[in-house]
Amino acid sequence: MNLKPPFRADVVGSYLRPDYLHQARRDFVAGSISQAQLTEIEDQAITELVGKQKQAGLNVITDGEFRRSWWHLDFMWGLGGVEKAEIEQGYQFAKVETRAESVRLTGKITGHNHPFIEHFKFLQSLADDNVVARLTAPAPAQFLKELLRPCNIENTRAIYPNPDLLVDDIAAAYQIFIQEVYQAGCRNLQLDDCTWGMLTDPKVAAASVGQSQCGCGDAHDFDHAGSIAALKQQLLTVNNQALTGAPDDLVLTTHVCRGNYRSTWAASGGYQPVADALLGKENFAAFYLEFDTDRAGDFTPLKELAPGKKVVLGLVSSKTGELESVESIVARISEASQYVPLDQLYLSTQCGFASTEEGNALTEQQQWDKIALVKHVADQVWGKQVNAA
Repeated sequence: MNLKPPFRADVVGSYLRPDYLHQARRDFVAGSISQAQLTEIEDQAITELVGKQKQAGLNVITDGEFRRSWWHLDFMWGLGGVEKAEIEQGYQFAKVETRAESVRLTGKITGHNHPFIEHFKFLQSLADDNVVARLTAPAPAQFLKELLRPCNIENTRAIYPNPDLLVDDIAAAYQIFIQEVYQAGCRNLQLDDCTWGMLTDPKVAAASVGQSQCGCGDAHDFDHAGSIAALKQQLLTVNNQALTGAPDDLVLTTHVCRGNYRSTWAASGGYQPVADALLGKENFAAFYLEFDTDRAGDFTPLKELAPGKKVVLGLVSSKTGELESVESIVARISEASQYVPLDQLYLSTQCGFASTEEGNALTEQQQWDKIALVKHVADQVWGKQVNAA
């Protein structure tokens, strides 16, 4: 059996948390249970989740990001030289604002002994010959953008007055993390990256000349970027530099969307403005791309895909419980195959179901119905196989 990701029926990674896990996290914050007790409950929830993923016929398992509050900030807080920060304003999404939390540098950035290593080891212990354990983490570009939000920029500059050295240290920290998680058994690492998704929005792109856009929608100072082209080059540089030296048998992929918080979004626009850099030059094996609504544009930008790379079409929405029709998804896969050969295409949900612990506005049953749809369509289009590539 070929278990090399991506898979014809795939997922982005996060899942709705069960009620008892929500309660445990509240109890931990209140001080009524210990970290050890919370970890035991998390272990139980992840074990149950993995069983459901296997039952659904998936060939990839994740821990649902159940140990995290955010899809990205928890990883950043685990790096050396970084601490959690309470700020005045959260990320602004369509008609809703998130919790007001971010990161703050306390010194030079390092990547040794990240807590996600132990998290992955537990997930890996639940894998078998029919599934691959996948770890998800924010991309280096996402971390860079977070450090340059208005609330963080002064502190970041105090420690890194030279932006090139900041990029170098971020990349070096990720290189260390990649090597350590590989040693822990990881063979599929997905780096999630909203920075490109934000730049698909014309309003954000215009504001990014002399400014930048944080991972979820707030314009902020990025004075050394100077132009959209320079900004794109910087994002490309930090991501590719971080991947330098990665083991050949580690499948590195990336997921790009336009924000995902309580079923809302932060940006709109097709991939064309970023496709040349993102799809043509980033050193990932596969790109998980959001294509579930007109807000994501058409498939034309896929023409920029570098030879040999793969695209996982996010055609099934994780934001709504309404189930798409099989016929509509099959038709859209056929449309995408006009730009990328069918044997280089795969199918997934458009994003995770709970990029933050709050989760999207659908039920757990609707979540699994969406995954069942992905599996059914993939079997219909490519046949009942793990991987046709």
